[in-house]
Amino acid sequence: MTWRTSSINDALKETMPAQGTIRKVAIYTALLSILFLVHLPLLWMILTALKSPGLGDTLRFIPLKGEKLYTLENFRAVFMDKDFPFWKFAINSLVVAAGCGLLTVVLCTMAGYGFAKKSFPLRDQLFAGLIAVMLVPGIIFMVPQYALVLKFGWINTYAAMIVPHAANIFGLFLLRQHIRALPDSLLEAAKVDGASEPSIFRIVVVPLSIPIMITLFLLTFVGQWSNFLWQLIVNTPDSQFITLPVGLSFFQGQFSVQIERMMAGACFSIMPIAILFVAAQRFFITGLMAGSIKE
Repeated sequence: MTWRTSSINDALKETMPAQGTIRKVAIYTALLSILFLVHLPLLWMILTALKSPGLGDTLRFIPLKGEKLYTLENFRAVFMDKDFPFWKFAINSLVVAAGCGLLTVVLCTMAGYGFAKKSFPLRDQLFAGLIAVMLVPGIIFMVPQYALVLKFGWINTYAAMIVPHAANIFGLFLLRQHIRALPDSLLEAAKVDGASEPSIFRIVVVPLSIPIMITLFLLTFVGQWSNFLWQLIVNTPDSQFITLPVGLSFFQGQFSVQIERMMAGACFSIMPIAILFVAAQRFFITGLMAGSIKE
């Protein structure tokens, strides 16, 4: 009986490593499959940008015999075409995205500090009303926003693309929740040391909120960098402030679409976002995990 039990145990020990290997292979295969599906649109965009003009809408990625399926002509055309000022569009997008991101961070940090640490009449009710506004689709605000922009004479200006999106309620909620979790003893200690209200905000609140501020800046930057509809509305076709998403639509005509050049421009349009996320990845992850501080 003892011999039989030991034999069974030895057999189980021999089969367990094999089962563990099969399980690992299955997990890695599933993860690689998911990774491929996630990056499939990016891969398709790059391959389409490399295709010869007129072949971008084909599903073939292997050239036929004697066929020149891939070329760099689309990238050269995007950068050197006099009718398509790529760098001008990119600079406009950078100014709009960075300007809106910085202004949003400043306003939301100050407002978040007020709602989190200051007492004033109807504070909680006002904050609840602002949160309720998030339930309203943004497209509904587009007509009154355009009326205000037109009234101010901001058509074909940076202000029309930056100012209307600076008051970010989600950013206010994000900063308010983070600042609310900061210990009140830090603020009281600063007051005891004779710090004024602006000094407390600048010396205590801002340094402790940098990760969440960078997170908000990244989210705002990405949103405004890829914003198409609003930037199309507030700019006329001959405007000097056209951004890259609107400029890429110029490759789409009434009867044809230069999809190869459009994808070539799109390849470069995602580079600033990728570089920004890689450079600020540590702050972004820290900002997402912020809010766990307890007094």
